[in-house]
Amino acid sequence: MKLFRTRSGVLVEDAGRFDLAALSWDDVFRADDPRVAIEAARTAAGQGRAAFDESELLPPIGRQEVWAAGVTYYRSRDARMEESRAAGGGDFYALVYEAQRPELFFKASAHRVVGSGQAVRIRRDAHWNVPEAELVLAVNSAGRIFGYTVGNDVSSRDIEGENPLYLPQAKIYDGSCALGPGLLVSSEPLDKDTAISIRVGRREQEVFKGDTTLAQLRRTPASLVDYLYREASFPDGAFLMTGTGIIPPAEFTLHAGDEIRIDIAGVGRLMNTVAER
Repeated sequence: MKLFRTRSGVLVEDAGRFDLAALSWDDVFRADDPRVAIEAARTAAGQGRAAFDESELLPPIGRQEVWAAGVTYYRSRDARMEESRAAGGGDFYALVYEAQRPELFFKASAHRVVGSGQAVRIRRDAHWNVPEAELVLAVNSAGRIFGYTVGNDVSSRDIEGENPLYLPQAKIYDGSCALGPGLLVSSEPLDKDTAISIRVGRREQEVFKGDTTLAQLRRTPASLVDYLYREASFPDGAFLMTGTGIIPPAEFTLHAGDEIRIDIAGVGRLMNTVAER
């Protein structure tokens, strides 16, 4: 089952049929069992159709906060160490990778999030900007993972590399987070062989590509959520980005007009362009 937030309301896709559900997006995240709530609301609506217009899609977020986990893949650990070595912060990332406690940080509120088909942004005061392809967990108010979506944690690596304390400025700004196109609703964990890929096109040329699998994720999604919810409440639920295992080379940076495509097998395809500065 997949869930989409649209201009017409919450749309449920199941077995090739689309139904409007008689509940709000935030109601889903507040439900004790979101899947049961969706099924009940879908039956009540009774407005099945065979397709929907993608122009109706909205970013799949309501009142939820977006948080992110860092240094969860070995490749990410190495990249963060390299970019911060000159500032004396390289060792911190190795310690975080091995530590029991994960790195968790706030990423975005809803007004800073864009959906599939919309434009992400790169900072005007940064020179080294990269996309980060990530599996994103949809978590209800009780701390249960009930769904998955595709995310892009756009980051300014030169700002973070200058000093690790600049992480919020490197990560949190308007248009720095993309989610979508919808949610895969499932009570089952994704297979560790689930493939994640990213492709970046520039003037009809592919300028970067990368692939990984969830098998490379060192921490379990459940453990990341456990730490996030330990001392923080989320009455409207939350999204948690799980980190990236695909790191562009040091000579790569995003340009205005680039086209970014991120695919996660079984979850969806997130498509964004990079806005003009």
